[in-house]
Amino acid sequence: MKSLVLVVCGLLVGAAGYWWLYGPDTVSTGTQINQAVAQATGGAPATPAPATPVAPERVALQSPPAAQPPTSVAPAAEAGHLDAGVPPASLGAANAPAPAGEAAGGNGLLLPVQGIARADLHDTFTDARSEGRVHDAIDIMAAAGTPVLAVADGTVEKLFDSQRGGLTIYQFEPSGRYAYYYAHLQRYADGLAEKQTLRRGQVIGYVGSTGNASPDAPHLHFAIFKLGPERHWWEGEALNPYPVLHDGQAL
Repeated sequence: MKSLVLVVCGLLVGAAGYWWLYGPDTVSTGTQINQAVAQATGGAPATPAPATPVAPERVALQSPPAAQPPTSVAPAAEAGHLDAGVPPASLGAANAPAPAGEAAGGNGLLLPVQGIARADLHDTFTDARSEGRVHDAIDIMAAAGTPVLAVADGTVEKLFDSQRGGLTIYQFEPSGRYAYYYAHLQRYADGLAEKQTLRRGQVIGYVGSTGNASPDAPHLHFAIFKLGPERHWWEGEALNPYPVLHDGQAL
């Protein structure tokens, strides 16, 4: 029995060496050995198990995105407007000319003489006056009796009849930082009183020539003062009203 086992082992080793040296390249080594063993033992060669196919690597395919409806693009802003996409109605309102007597700009000050347009204004802020004084205001020329309007909301701080200014009104705006000064009035509006609340556009008086104004040139002397912490109506830093009323410059 041992001799038979040794013979079989010898045949296997010899067959494997032979086929390894001289066998065709197209036949696998495992198949050659199987055939050699079958010849030595008189049995049928074993059929090799088929190789298990390897599944190809799956690549995740993304479905194409669903078609989106085209995004509507707001029309470009109309000529003269900066903000694109503003509804046409808003654009028209923003570009509408200011009513006569109203100043443009963020401060929202109204022209204080009814019927006067911005083009009618003249910058007289630095004009010389008697005794070496500077005007520190602008004169708005108008016919005597023309209504004078409050330029903004506020309160009547002082009604004063002065030698130079004649009948005057000092109005404080709500924060108390600025005072608006109206002078040379022909008369006050009926019922006007100190500490009275004013609304923008309210008639507070009428153009005249009281004080040192010439009767031949009735006008409103209008000034703006930046007040100090004391909030004194009779003192403050004079600001030029012209760029505020004419150009809409903010205070």
